[in-house]
Amino acid sequence: MLWEVEIRPIGRDAERERVCQEFDLLVHARRAEELIQSTARGYWLEGNISSEALSRLVREVLVDPIVEEGIVGPAGTDAGNALTITYKPGVMDPVAQTVLETARRLGWAIEAVRTFRRYYLRGALNAEDRTRLIGKVLANEAIEQVLEGPLPVRHLSLGANYRFHLVSVPLRDLDPEGLLRVSREGMLALSLEEMQAIQDHFRQLGREPTDCELETIAQTWSEHCSHKTLKGTITLRDGTLGSSRTYRHLLRETIFAATTEIRRRLGAEDWCVSVFEDNAGVVQWEPRYHLCFKVETHNHPSALEPYGGANTGVGGVIRDVLGTGCGAKPIANTDVFCFAPPDYPPEQLPEGVLHPRRVLQGVVAGVRDYGNRMGIPTVNGAIIFDERYLANPLVYCGTLGLLPVDRASKSVAAGDWIVVVGGRTGRDGIHGATFSSLELTHESEAVSGGAVQIGNAITEKKLLDVLLQARDRNLFRAVTDCGAGGFSSAIGEMAAGLGATVRLEAAPLKYTGLSYTEIWISESQERMILAVPPEKWPELQALCASEDVEAAVLGQFEASGRLKLTYEGHVVADLDIHFLHEGRPAVVREAAWPPPTPRSDGALYAGPASASTPPLELSEQEALLRLLGHYTVASKEWVIRQYDHEVQGGSVIKPLVGAENDGPSDAAVLRPLADSWLGVAVGCGINPLYGEWDPYAMAALAIDEAVRNVVAVGADPRRIALLDNFCWGNVQDPVVLGALVRAAEACRDVAIAYMTPFISGKDSLHNTYRGPDGSRRDIPHTLLISALGRIPDVRRCVTMDLKGPGHHLILVGESRAEMGGSLYSQITRRVGGRIPQVDAQQAPRIFSAVHEAIMHGWVRACHDLSEGGLAVAIAEMAFAGQVGADVQRLPGEGSKAERLFSESPSRFLLEVAPEHRDALAAVLGDLPWFEIGITVSEPRLRIADQNGQWCIWASLRELKQAWQRPLSQSLQIA
Repeated sequence: MLWEVEIRPIGRDAERERVCQEFDLLVHARRAEELIQSTARGYWLEGNISSEALSRLVREVLVDPIVEEGIVGPAGTDAGNALTITYKPGVMDPVAQTVLETARRLGWAIEAVRTFRRYYLRGALNAEDRTRLIGKVLANEAIEQVLEGPLPVRHLSLGANYRFHLVSVPLRDLDPEGLLRVSREGMLALSLEEMQAIQDHFRQLGREPTDCELETIAQTWSEHCSHKTLKGTITLRDGTLGSSRTYRHLLRETIFAATTEIRRRLGAEDWCVSVFEDNAGVVQWEPRYHLCFKVETHNHPSALEPYGGANTGVGGVIRDVLGTGCGAKPIANTDVFCFAPPDYPPEQLPEGVLHPRRVLQGVVAGVRDYGNRMGIPTVNGAIIFDERYLANPLVYCGTLGLLPVDRASKSVAAGDWIVVVGGRTGRDGIHGATFSSLELTHESEAVSGGAVQIGNAITEKKLLDVLLQARDRNLFRAVTDCGAGGFSSAIGEMAAGLGATVRLEAAPLKYTGLSYTEIWISESQERMILAVPPEKWPELQALCASEDVEAAVLGQFEASGRLKLTYEGHVVADLDIHFLHEGRPAVVREAAWPPPTPRSDGALYAGPASASTPPLELSEQEALLRLLGHYTVASKEWVIRQYDHEVQGGSVIKPLVGAENDGPSDAAVLRPLADSWLGVAVGCGINPLYGEWDPYAMAALAIDEAVRNVVAVGADPRRIALLDNFCWGNVQDPVVLGALVRAAEACRDVAIAYMTPFISGKDSLHNTYRGPDGSRRDIPHTLLISALGRIPDVRRCVTMDLKGPGHHLILVGESRAEMGGSLYSQITRRVGGRIPQVDAQQAPRIFSAVHEAIMHGWVRACHDLSEGGLAVAIAEMAFAGQVGADVQRLPGEGSKAERLFSESPSRFLLEVAPEHRDALAAVLGDLPWFEIGITVSEPRLRIADQNGQWCIWASLRELKQAWQRPLSQSLQIA
């Protein structure tokens, strides 16, 4: 029998409030209360369960009687004037799965469960309100369906029995237009040259490819999996230098080359263990453990379904760390987001694009729920706001792991069994890898909804626990995660250099009806592939059973040089491993980077030929308050407080610091081992505003910011490793590609100068939206640099908040007249100006001196200068510590505004007690440093200009309110 349990709130209806708030945002008038009467949530349960047992299940498991009431009855009863929202068939429903498992553990015969949300209406909806309410507020049509009236089914079972039918794709006789049509209609994301290479291969074999073979090649050759642009041949026509240069393998000749050169220079002192080889980068840390770090992107899925996209982004990068070596233990998560402003005018939303506030809330919730439920602290991150991320939000998710030294390597041997461990396989995420290699359009939500997945953190937590036990028992020889491409990528990559035979019918399924191809390319979450010696299988199987984790043998690795897939005895794919991994034709592209247009004053000009509006004239104090209130600078406490950053007990410096634990930390510090004071700092650098001016400078500045963030808390600059994540627009455009090449060149040059090797990275290209009129909207060139720093003793770490009155304020580094791309220029609508430039020779000396001073205990507080320059930095330090400051000197070049708000790199602001001033001076030596003021007991900030006049005089309360208000106010948080 099919039952319905409807659960209604007692008292406050929070879901109704949310819906009204989002609807009112779209229509600019409080009208939703006229439409929505009340809301409910609920479950449909199918099974042979008595009404008494069902009542007990509702009372003891499903309903909180303090705030809810449950109504039980047969499913199919007319709910009246209501809309019911439920997941589409095949979409992962973690809550339903938990209820099903709980009921079975309690001995109740429940066969299937589905969740729903219900919205009772006050009356009929007109067509306009209906479109807004259903399509933009209540449901995400990529993963959900809307039902009106009673439930139109009598049972919840999914799928019909699959009847085998081998599908071949006729390619050999197609012309170029036909080949592109196959790629486009199949969402293969393959170019004409790639389709022709496949055509030639199968012509030589004298047969057509099966659908499974074609999908396997498409997954393996996708931009997402093979990074073919960055590995391609690119000729850059450099208008700045008036020359051209060709890269045969852009990554190898820039970022990889930097790490190779640094390791050569380090020689016997090389502390890199595994770089750009495994699922994450690995570095030495202490005699027993290495550290590994990976940052992934999950942009396209998050644009369509923010919660599920971010949720599975976190789950995927955690599995990357689990799949490094023979399994690292995740100890911390990071996240960086790029959104359009949350107050973006809804009437200006392009077709098919979610409002950025909804995207922000969904992404944050997805990251929160996955990390918190797995017991992994989220300790560091950033959020950038820019209107150009409207259709393509960026979601970077990172995980740091602890890897035993003796389990850092892995290998697959012929004869090993192919074992899948973890979640079951469904239709989740099919074509996810190829979807991520395409640009988004106004139709993406409709045609690509199947590429979005929903994660289940509890399943992955159980997988994590069993995998680490199996690692310590030496029960497997190699491991990798099922990410983009599912079994296709995971098994295909592990079989490289060998071969494999896979029995697809052996895969545990969520429901019946999946074809052999769907099983092979599904991106269902929480699955890992292990290479298991046959004699180890019984012990591994018993271990998995003891932890309630499913495991199954899918096949065997073998020295055949072929990837052979069968389904119920039928061969459905038989591919040459060499062709699969080496047969893709190299990408050959032309790139260009035009020179900036010179201005009459010699500065470089970027942006439109003329400003659309005149510059905004602001006093220095007005400018400071606006900078503190800019979404990019403003407090992210609303986000941070949702994350658990204390779990596992290793957090030393949290995301928020200061007298009231609400000031902005420069970086996070962890102490992973209770028997050691050795620590690790995690920080990041990102500023896309510089990219449109000079992508080379942007990349250099991102590296500088990431390094100084971790140095500011105590990291040793001699032991900092970097990760790169390039998110770019349409790289088919030579100028967009030229910006990518210039950024990669800067990564090479600055990393070598700083002796900070890159150990891992990831790119996400084609972050482009194309509207129904054919117009193209690219994201700004965006490079995230993540830094991992070693701290000799966490007891010496410092935070950015001022500690007390009567201390010196010392600025280290040069302040130059560099306002190009600055946040000050943005808020005042100014164009032009020199872009900040990194001094790659002097910066390492500054980092070293600041680190030495911190380790000697001479620094009470340290804060790096970034967005908003000196004025923002001292304001943040003051209100975080509730200690006032008088800045009596503004060193540097240029005008008062340039000295206050310039974003020149490699600068720190230090708080130093009088007794340590001379010792610090000796360490800084001939480096540029300046005594600029003193801390005071009065709760205010005063800054004097070059003439000794106070140009800024504000209370700490006023400054802090300006900084804390924007995000919470725009989200209407009480």
